[in-house]
Amino acid sequence: MESIKLDISKAAQFLNPGSVEGYAPQVAAAQEALENGTCPGNDFLGWLHLPSSITPSFLNEVQTVAKTLREKCEVVVVAGIGGSYLGARAVIEALSNSFAWLIKDKQNPTILFAGNNIGEDYLYELTEYLKDKRFGVINISKSGTTTETALAFRLLKKQCETQRGKEEARNVIVAVTDANKGAARTAANQEGYKTFVIPDNVGGRFSVLTPVGLLPIAVAGFNIEQLISGAQQMEQETGKDRPFSENIAARYAAVRQALYSQAGKKIEIIVNFQPKLHFMSEWWKQLYGESEGKDLKGIFPAACDFTTDLHSMGQWIQEGERSIFETVLSVEKPNNQLLFPHDDENLDGLNFLEGKRVDEVNKMAELGTRLAHVDGSVPNIRISIPTLNEYYLGQLIYFFEKACGISGLVQQVNPFNQPGVEAYKKNMFALLDKPGYEAESKAIRERL
Repeated sequence: MESIKLDISKAAQFLNPGSVEGYAPQVAAAQEALENGTCPGNDFLGWLHLPSSITPSFLNEVQTVAKTLREKCEVVVVAGIGGSYLGARAVIEALSNSFAWLIKDKQNPTILFAGNNIGEDYLYELTEYLKDKRFGVINISKSGTTTETALAFRLLKKQCETQRGKEEARNVIVAVTDANKGAARTAANQEGYKTFVIPDNVGGRFSVLTPVGLLPIAVAGFNIEQLISGAQQMEQETGKDRPFSENIAARYAAVRQALYSQAGKKIEIIVNFQPKLHFMSEWWKQLYGESEGKDLKGIFPAACDFTTDLHSMGQWIQEGERSIFETVLSVEKPNNQLLFPHDDENLDGLNFLEGKRVDEVNKMAELGTRLAHVDGSVPNIRISIPTLNEYYLGQLIYFFEKACGISGLVQQVNPFNQPGVEAYKKNMFALLDKPGYEAESKAIRERL
């Protein structure tokens, strides 16, 4: 099997010769710290060798539960937020028919997502849609008290029990949660739900290859064995014994940090020319934003869908402040073929494209954009993916995770915590007069 590839030539040209290779010692030290568990956040390194630790029997268990949900449900709602849903959604959307929600699939249920916002209209419209549906729920929460997810799950649980009866609902609600503690674990034990464990040593944004991601992906009908196989291959290819020149995770981490610290590039825009990768970009944003954005440091992760956003963001990228660089996700071979037709009147002047594949037009748009942006002093990194399937997405996920861990350590932050996300929660609980927040509630209201 092929592997995803990394081309940093159009980024390194903006750096002094040897700048990327100059990070090799720091990268090696970061990898050594990861392997030895001596880095900050070392209690959250379970993702590092997760792919190689997954057994066929475990995958079979996940697939068995997924089969039950597929047989009993026409819709499955995944309740989770952040890393508890973005990875699964990224893979599902990348592999699904773009119009799957309009297609009646007798084999696989429609996968919907909730618990990632507190939009009343969204939740009302979801519950209305589900009123005549045989639906199930995958509740993903380590604690069971994350506000967005807990709120959605309470609504969905009640509706499922009302529509299907408590006994049948018990068979189509699955909890992915802590092994021993928390509200979600207590509820699952009391109700008799089938459960899967979120490992204590795997943080949410690194959890795609745990049941957090594997179960929804399997319910959607995709091959989780191939997903894990691809990740296993990338785990080997980015090991600490791999030479720096051959380790694409190490080189990606190094060139990012060189652009940040030496060339003043504070914003990384991940770009795709394949709309199916939109949520892969969203997952990437969380992975890098939560991992690196601390101690008043960090490259700001942004995302654009091209060519769509070339008609909105293209001007800024081409000629705006030169604080950005791009990482382009390029899919070498689409899964389908569509030829450009002839038109007798040729009013649009496009007959010169007659007989060409639409993907050829897209590839030339990609190449032309990359050249234009480089000419506009935007360093450009390219990650090529042979095709969109489970195997290469597994590679891509692990590649980004490994590079993220290395990059954060080189930047000298703890890549595995996220203390900053608690600030808004404390204010929200105080404003809602949650028991135990009386002092905070009084203080915050005095500021209003």
